[in-house]
Parts: sequence; structure tokens; C-alpha cells
Amino acid sequence: MIYDVAVVGAGPAGLAAGLYAARAKLSTVILEKMFPGGQAALTHHIENYPGFSEGVNGLELANAMKKQVEKFGAEFINGDVERIEKTDDLFNIFMKAESIKAKTVILAAGAQPRKLGVKGEEEFIGRGISYCATCDGAFYKDKPIAMVGGGDSAIQEALYLTRFASTIYVIHRRNELRATKILQDRAFNSEKIKFVWDSVVNEIKGKDAVEEIVVENVKTGKLDSIPVDGVFVAIGYTPITDFVKDLVELDEEGYIITDEHMATKTPGLFAAGDIRQKPLRQVVTAVADGAIAAVEAGKFLENN
Repeated sequence: MIYDVAVVGAGPAGLAAGLYAARAKLSTVILEKMFPGGQAALTHHIENYPGFSEGVNGLELANAMKKQVEKFGAEFINGDVERIEKTDDLFNIFMKAESIKAKTVILAAGAQPRKLGVKGEEEFIGRGISYCATCDGAFYKDKPIAMVGGGDSAIQEALYLTRFASTIYVIHRRNELRATKILQDRAFNSEKIKFVWDSVVNEIKGKDAVEEIVVENVKTGKLDSIPVDGVFVAIGYTPITDFVKDLVELDEEGYIITDEHMATKTPGLFAAGDIRQKPLRQVVTAVADGAIAAVEAGKFLENN
């Protein structure tokens, strides 16, 4: 079968694209290597998505989106896309177990958490190092932990971790947070959150699991040790674009450059959500991207 639209990724952008494409009676397939919802599904509480005055659980929102997409007939395939090639007017999408063909493709693979790149990090992944508070926070009940980062994601996760941990040390390389004011106020008012300013993680130590972190003051160079049982990292994301880099133009950080129609440099290839260059990466902007990409894919099919 040759699909009208193939969507790579089932985060909010991919699900919105699938919804708009399937509802427009285009044969649509959504390819996802993990689970629907992407990073949003790992967010315990989303309070800035319109329509939910009390906020909404990320996984619940993702499942509701998937159910809506399935209602209009989009097909889901679980698989990791390894590369995409374009031959004549068709895209060949290669996964480990199979390959499919499509007339248009919407790239919505999102981004993955950026790593610290320090000694001990790789060694202790899964044994004290985590990039998802919602996934692993419950393992640290009444234990001291560290959260590395100062943006919205880091502070949101630090606040979530106060449900479990005895103390959360927020390690931030600056002397002020980048998170929104409302999140800052909540963090500063928490008795469990302690801030380690102007500092970066130099090394992560332990025997069978994480036991301490060594932090370095970026202004003085002084090293200090902080005993912790876990380290959560939220220092940004790296776009997942290696599988398609020959078909798109990337910026210096690896994000896909599109026009306002979500079109890439390759005709029939669109990008939406966190994978593309944009000023704001939120669920609300991701679904908007996905909707635009699907509508533009439909126009492309009509004109070609």
C-alpha cells in the first residue's frame, strides 16, 4: 500500500497531523517507536494547555488524542524509522522490520533529552541517573536527589519530585532561573528544594548506584560534594534528525528549518513540533504545527 501521508512520531504534533490528515480522508499512517504522546506523555501535570482549567495529566491527554485520531481511521505502526529516501514522487521509509511508501511525509519525531556529558553519567543511567521525573520519581521516596537545570522543565520536575524525595538540590549554572515566574515562586516556597547556584555537575560517583555528585562553581572553580541517591537531568533537548538529515536543512543546533507552511527543502516533506526550528516548544504549538503540516500535505497532493 502507498499511503497519502506518513507521519513519523506520535507526540502531540504527530497526533494532530494524523488527525487532520485522516479527517481529510487521506490514507494516513503514524509511525512511533515508543508510545503515543512523546515528551508530553511523560509530563505529570500540564496546566497551560487551553481547555483544562485545572490542568491535565500528560498521559491522559496523549491517550485522548490517540483515540480521536483512530476514530478517523489513521493507522498506527510501532517501529523505529532508520532512514527515508525519495525516489521520483514517492518516499521510502525504512524501519528495522519493514518499509513503507508514502506520497508525503510529516516529520514529528521530536527531540530527546540532552545529556550532561560528565564522568559517571553513562555508567549510572538506570542506576540513579534519570531524564524523566514522572517515570522514576517514586523510586526516591525520602531520599536526597539532585535536579540539574533551571528552565521550565527542570523546575516542573523538581516540584513534582517533592512528592517523594526528602531534598531536591537544583543545580544551575547561573544565579537565577530561566523558568517562568509562577514556577519560580512555587520552587522558592518549597521547603524541600534547595538551590546550588553558579554551578555545574563535574562528576557523578558511586559503587553500584549513584551516591554523590561533585559540583563545580563556575565563578570560583571550587569543587563540592553533595550526597544524593539520584540525579535528574533537564538541560534541554537534542532534535531527532539524523535519519533524515540528507533531505532537510538544519540549523546549528540540528533543528529542521521549515517555512510557515511547515515545508522543508524537499517537496512533499514537512516537519512539525519540537523537531523543527521555532521560538516556543510547547504542546499547544506542537499541535498547531501538526495541523498546518497535514493541511499543507493535502494541498501538495492536490497540486501534484
